Amino acid sequence: MAYQLLKKTFYSEIYKGTVRDYWLYIPDKFEQNSPANLIVFQDGFYYIDETKPMKVPQVIDELISDNKIPATVCVFINPGEFEKQTKAEHHPDSQRSFEYDTISDQYGRFLINELLPEALSGLNISQDPKNRAIAGFSSGGICAWTVAWNRSDLFGNVLSHCGSFVDIRGGGLYPNLIRNEYTKDIRIFFQSGENDLDTKYGNWALGNKLMESALSFKEYDYQFEFGQQAHNLNHGAQLLVSSLVWLFADTNN
Repeated sequence: MAYQLLKKTFYSEIYKGTVRDYWLYIPDKFEQNSPANLIVFQDGFYYIDETKPMKVPQVIDELISDNKIPATVCVFINPGEFEKQTKAEHHPDSQRSFEYDTISDQYGRFLINELLPEALSGLNISQDPKNRAIAGFSSGGICAWTVAWNRSDLFGNVLSHCGSFVDIRGGGLYPNLIRNEYTKDIRIFFQSGENDLDTKYGNWALGNKLMESALSFKEYDYQFEFGQQAHNLNHGAQLLVSSLVWLFADTNN
């Protein structure tokens, strides 16, 4: 393994009482005298678990070695859990939904003001939003969009896998918000499938199609891939190489 993958634990003040694991990926080709690109992954363990389809560190390492993307540092972050809890009080999934599905700037502030300064301390990371991406699966996908929507000055690229653009905590509003606000400097690669979720909160396939329609209407730079898969990372894993190359196309040397 040519790269480093360091596991750390983080305690938040913005999400008071929560603790979470995160992993820092540093490529072998990382050089301090040249700013590296950055990708932040929500549901971080999904993307590094070798029993799951993504295996992002290996893919990123190969892309960097093949000069298909620049040197890129990745932070894989799990949602918070409460240290002292009963399932009746704070089920981990409830905290994940609160952090990821809420369409406010709270999670972005947590990332930008709390976790990333610690995680990236001492590393030369580009501050250019074109060189920085944020990613996630399901609720993590809408979370990635929300962070970029509120802070496109720091995150100019979004990667969403089966994003929950439905009415869980207001996410179904995004197509209308996009249509009625100025076009922000955000590029997004996102995917869903014919067999994605269909629940009381909405239809995930339809939610993503409505996002595509709104993004097209406002002339965003985007790529949408619609397949046959269900609510999983299989299709996203098949598209991982092309999606990462597309996101960083303007930064590749």
